[in-house]
This record gives sequence, structure tokens and C-alpha cells, in this order.
Amino acid sequence: MTHQYADIKQYDTFPKLLAYNAQQYPTEIAMREKEFGIWNEMTWADYHDSVRLISLGLTDLGVKPGDVIGLMGDNRPEWVHFEVAAHALKAMSLGIYQDSLNGEVAYLINYAQVRIIMAEDEEQVDKLLEITEDCPCVEHIIYHDPRGMRKYDDPRLISQQDMMDRGAALLADQPELYNQLVAATDGADVSILCTTSGTTSNPKLAMLQSAQFLDHCLAYLNADHKFPGDNYVSILPLPWIMEQVYVLAQALIARITVNFVEEAETMMSDMREIGPNFALLAPRVLESIAADVKARMMDATPFKQFMFNWGMKMGMQALEAGKESKLAYWLLFRALKDRLGFTFLRSSATGGAALGPDTFKFFLAMGMPLKQLYGQTELAGSYTIHRTGDIDFESVGLPFENAEIYIKDPDAQGIGEIVAKTTGMFKGYYKNEDATKEDVRDGWMHTGDAGYFKKENGHLVVIDRIKDMATTSTGFRFSPMYIENKLKFSPFVAEAVILGHEKPFLTAIICIRFSIVSKWAEQRSIPFTNYTSLSGQQEVIKVLQQELQDVNASLPDTQKVKRFLLLYKELDADDGELTRTRKVRRNVINEKYADIIDAIYAGDESVHIDTMITFQDGTKSQVVTDLQVVDLDTTPSAG
Repeated sequence: MTHQYADIKQYDTFPKLLAYNAQQYPTEIAMREKEFGIWNEMTWADYHDSVRLISLGLTDLGVKPGDVIGLMGDNRPEWVHFEVAAHALKAMSLGIYQDSLNGEVAYLINYAQVRIIMAEDEEQVDKLLEITEDCPCVEHIIYHDPRGMRKYDDPRLISQQDMMDRGAALLADQPELYNQLVAATDGADVSILCTTSGTTSNPKLAMLQSAQFLDHCLAYLNADHKFPGDNYVSILPLPWIMEQVYVLAQALIARITVNFVEEAETMMSDMREIGPNFALLAPRVLESIAADVKARMMDATPFKQFMFNWGMKMGMQALEAGKESKLAYWLLFRALKDRLGFTFLRSSATGGAALGPDTFKFFLAMGMPLKQLYGQTELAGSYTIHRTGDIDFESVGLPFENAEIYIKDPDAQGIGEIVAKTTGMFKGYYKNEDATKEDVRDGWMHTGDAGYFKKENGHLVVIDRIKDMATTSTGFRFSPMYIENKLKFSPFVAEAVILGHEKPFLTAIICIRFSIVSKWAEQRSIPFTNYTSLSGQQEVIKVLQQELQDVNASLPDTQKVKRFLLLYKELDADDGELTRTRKVRRNVINEKYADIIDAIYAGDESVHIDTMITFQDGTKSQVVTDLQVVDLDTTPSAG
């Protein structure tokens, strides 16, 4: 089923594909963006015209092949247009997470020697101007949104409109120049520099080539079909490899309509208005949606609570039997799916981190066509996915047609390191040959993940990062991530860190989900002033204690959590505790909270905290409190 997809052998770069779509399907809708409550549509011809003017404007600014163009801001059509425009000039694009701190941005700009950077608005411009003394390579900062920009007089600042006017003048003078530039693009050239997750250090930059990337995305489409006019809502950060797969490559190959929401706060209502045909949702988004649904049920009438619990029970029973509960769907889940904006979903995927089986089952039980996928930035994103009708809660599905996977040095249970290669494999790490040689050996990417293939269905199961697999001092091996995901199924738990490596038993540091726990506390007239105060309330500690006891009941005796405490703050990527894709940096946690961890294992009943917290706006607050360490019942299960 590839007849509806573009010929990527002939059109082997993003600008070539865009020019083909604009010529063949000029009036089809390529993108929509919501602004001031209105969905503004953009055809393939509009998309192409915008990219042409941006590309020629960049040419006028002196962009040459091999240059690196930086991109910062929210998900917007202009972000994608700049990226394709850079590729038309044989330059490389580098997406920078818009919530990155100044030091992270400066590191990437200097490392890649970014000459020109596109910043969405005044907020991003301010961030760049604060670090320009440390980034002498930056020659031009192009901003899209002119609001608030009149007060600036930095000579490097250019509005997008001014730059496109330059492009229009060049187009009038040399009407064939852009077509010549596009024809000269080569699929073998590196077009995208994509940051890796950087769980242990600064991110590396994976070099991705257009033709290989497009070929890999075609293999993905053959495993999970999409069609012209299908709607996709872009909500995950564009610098992330999987959003590049969907918004850039798959949209061009399959002529998908990409929709951009107005604000992060309007995401769910905007998604409901569009009713996407397929979705890509990070585990943290799904965990948040599941928590919100369950929290709303806490507020519901007894009848609605009964109906929800009955429907979930029926849905779960049907799921275990390998079918769908039509009665539960029509009485309950049809309305719930509509409220979430999932009515027209044919397929939805999640990846980037592991999704707990309980959360996975929750969405499948309500009839959402959810699939797990697995991959790495270095291999052009995911290369396994569940196929329709072949879902396994524990696995990440089967490999794409262009992917090869084997398990290196498997133990007696068949568990070993996942090693893979795909046709979309990266060319190496930018300016880091040593790291490339370390990760890629004999043409195979050594992922650092532990996993195995299930004998009964051939599905790949990913357990954890090999370096994160832990063993207690008594010799029992466990996966912290597996237990953490079970804990995060609770609507009250936003983040969990399981400890126990080379320790006599397992313990947990828990971060409450403030939005839900605060509502729960208000309903019960429990006084609190802020996150720290709320997490220290006895009623909150008791309800979390019960949540952990419930999870313990589902775990083997050797993996039960014996003690826990509620942390006085949320884990934050800005503090280095999480990556930008919300993966826990365990080495940072172990170092930063060493005193707390020592106190938990020393048997202390509480831990005294006297520290400073720095907020995003730079303000600081002193936190002085005592964290209660709570013991859990870990009595061995009967039998």
C-alpha cells in the first residue's frame, strides 16, 4: 500500500518534495494554524511560496552550503518553513528546545557555529541577546512575531517580513534561482542536526541525511498507513526526532494536513476541534490525560462514578479477551473520546520513553487505537510499532520493513543489549567521531537499552537502560523504570524515582501531581500555600501511602517499595533533573539528593531541608521544611 505516497527516489530532499506537492496539488490544505480563535489554512502552494521567499531571503543574507540555521520557538508553520528553506540552500537545520536555559542554548549555538537563528518572538529574542557575548558566531537573529520588538536596536535583528521582502526582490531579479537551488539539493547531504536526549551530559548532534530519512519515514508509513488529507495536530516539540518524522517528512510524503494549536493551554480544546485521524502523544501527555480523567471522576456524581468504573471494568475484561466492549463504548467511552478529541483517530502512537502497561491498557480499554513505538534519534526515530490488531501491552511491537534488530549477549532469559540498524541511520555525530565509533560498530547502533524478543509473537520488549538496570545488595535484579511507570498510573503521582541499587531494599522519591492533588485537598478543606506545603500535609502523605501500597500488591516481593518520601519540589529539566523529553537523569538525582537518600536508608523518620529554589523567571525562594519518611507494609505475599 504505497500507491498514495510520493516517489522519494525521484524527490529525495524535502524542498524537492514540497515543490512536487505544490505543483501537483496546489489547492490541497497542507497546514492550519489557530490564531485569535480562527483556523487559518495554508495550501501546498502557500507553503512552497513561503519557503521560496525565506530561502531567497537567507541567500541574500549570505547563507552557504554547510551553514547551520538555528530554530527556536513554539510549534508554528514558520518553524517548518525555515527548516525546509535551509535545506533548499544545502544548509543544515538545528532545532533548539524553546524552554532550554541560556547555557544550553549557548552550548548548542557555539558547538554547531550557528550563523543565523530564527526566533519566534520577543521572549526567544531576549534569551538570545542575553547570551550573544558568549556566541560571537551569530550574525543574524530573525524574529517572526514583531510584537514588542520596536524597542530593540541590535543590528543583528531582522524581522521575518523584512527578510522575505529581500527574498521577493531577489525572486523578481532572478526568477529561476530558487528552482535551480532546489534542483541542486542532494539526498545524500546532511540536512538535519538533531539533538540526542542527553541523559548523562550535553546532547550530541545526530547528522541525518534527507534521502535516508525519507526512506525510513516511508517504511514507517507502510507499517502505519496515513493518507492525503489526514489531520495531525503538532503538539510535541519540533526539535524532537519524532515530531520531525511526522510534521516534516511524513507530511510531505503522504500529504498530511498538519495543524498547529494556538497555545499549549488550548491544546486539548484545539485538538477536539480538529478531530485528528492520527496522533503522536508522549507518555507524559497520556499520563496527564489519564490522571485528569480519573481526577474528574473524583468530582463526579456517585452515578457517574459507578458508570465509569463499570465501563472500565467491562473495557478491561473485553481487552483481556482480545475484543472490544461495544456496550461500554456506546454508553461511556464514545462521549469520553469525543471530549478528548479522539473520535476520528485511526491510529495513535506513543514513544520517547516507556509507557506503563496500566496506562496503556487504560486507553485501549476506552477504545483508543494506541500503539507503542521504539527507536532512537540516531536511527531516524522509531523503527518498531504495534500493528493494528496485534497489540501487546508489554512490548513495543515489530520492526519496520527497513529495520534489523538483534539482542547482543543475551542471558539465560534472552535479555541483552538491543542492537539495530535502519536505512534511515544517521551519518554520525556532528564533530564527534569518537562518540560515533563508541555507539556504532560494524554498521550497527548499540542502543544501550536492555530488551528481548517474545517467543510467542516476535515482539520486542524494552526493559530499561542497561546502565539503569539495578541490583540490590541481596542480589535481586530490578528495573526502576518499570516500577516508576506503575506508580505514575496513579493520578496523584507526577514523577517517581525508584532507588535500591546496591542497597538492601527498594525505596522511592515521589513528586505529587500538583494540579490534581491541590484540587483533591481543596475539596477536603486541607490548608496549603504552595507545592512544598501541600506535599507535607498528613492527609496527602496518607493517600500517597495507599497508592504505593496498591502498587506494591502487584509487584513481586523482591521489588516492593519499603520506604518513600514526597519531595518538596517537582523534578525539573531546568535543574538538570530531567532531560527535555522528561527522562529522569538518575546520576543527577543520586548526587543532588544524596543526603535525602542516605537518610531514607539510615532509617530516619524525617529529613530536614534548608535550601534555595530558583524559578524560571530567575527569582529564588528559600525552602525550610522537614520531609517525612514513610514506611510501607512489605509483608511477603501468601504462597
